[in-house]
Amino acid sequence: MADLSVNIGELQMKNPVMTASGTFGYGEEFADFIDISRIGGIIVKGTTLHKREGNPYPRMAETPSGMLNAVGLQNKGVDYFVEQIYPRIKDIQTNMIVNVSGSAIEDYVKTAEIINELDKIPAIELNISCPNVKQGGMAFGVSAKGASEVVKAVRSAYKKTLIVKLSPNVTDITEIARAAEESGADSVSLINTLLGMAIDAECKRPILSTVTGGMSGAAVKPIALRMVWQVAKAVNIPVIGLGGIMNWKDAVEFMLAGASAIQIGTANFIDPAVTVKVAEGISTVISGLTVGACYALNLEALRKYFFSKNNMLASQFEIITVEGKAVTIVISPANIEKERYYIEFLNSYGAYECIEVTGKPTLDQDKGEDEVYGKYDEEVNDYIESRER
Repeated sequence: MADLSVNIGELQMKNPVMTASGTFGYGEEFADFIDISRIGGIIVKGTTLHKREGNPYPRMAETPSGMLNAVGLQNKGVDYFVEQIYPRIKDIQTNMIVNVSGSAIEDYVKTAEIINELDKIPAIELNISCPNVKQGGMAFGVSAKGASEVVKAVRSAYKKTLIVKLSPNVTDITEIARAAEESGADSVSLINTLLGMAIDAECKRPILSTVTGGMSGAAVKPIALRMVWQVAKAVNIPVIGLGGIMNWKDAVEFMLAGASAIQIGTANFIDPAVTVKVAEGISTVISGLTVGACYALNLEALRKYFFSKNNMLASQFEIITVEGKAVTIVISPANIEKERYYIEFLNSYGAYECIEVTGKPTLDQDKGEDEVYGKYDEEVNDYIESRER
């Protein structure tokens, strides 16, 4: 298996696959299905300072390509977690991360202080989508000011890796992400659920007891992918992507958009082994065993290229053979300038050594085939010679 290790702040993970809070329990619930130590990190269900009963039933509803939930952060409080849950999970051989929620800044801080004392919990994920009871119920994470206040307060009390989970229900998520970074976050994770609603047409009433709830699942992926791409360009801390990841290809898309790691949520309800399958799929990609697509290249190199040129790669080149570090590629650029970028990318970022370049540029209808190919060959050869010099 390829080396998939990644660091989020001081948090060292064996691979970039994590579980999303609220979809994987405390990890032990899935131990009968998979070797949970093979996951890069498990983010346990939301934990609050005091016990919460959650919202009345019904609080879950299926939607096309997704689901709605309004569980309401049901949990028995941080003291119960420390006394009853922590002893059971502390020796699981992966990163056990606690999702921290609260109704007031003081609640967040106190909960973080308690968890800070647990040796086998290397990080927390701060859920700032919770309503602030002192501000009329407006969520902390919908404004840069609100996000900054809670992150700064928790940062002063918590000494390990601090991940801040961002809400997509905002006007400009990059503004919130930058506020979290400036206030001391080591990483941001996104997206949390989108606000949605389901109505029973026959009963003529909302399905959820709370009327609205958080939407997740495959349907939200395009929105999540766009937001991860925006945030990754806006901050200098690692970004953890989540939202609609159902398989390894989805995970790779998030990594190409700028995520250093990913979380899998709703897919765990469909396939309890999906996390391990995704890790294996990413390993296959990195190992270069998936030949014939851009995935065969090193993901980090692709990501650097993506941001250096601010342009999605799409299907503009194809891997033909992979032999050690040598690769023969076919490039189908829209113009010579793009082709130069691909050659520069291959040589400069260390994905592979580009030893041969062949291809067919898009023909200009006003020029003959010989003229176009002649210019193409001349440009490519000149550029390769300049790199060798």
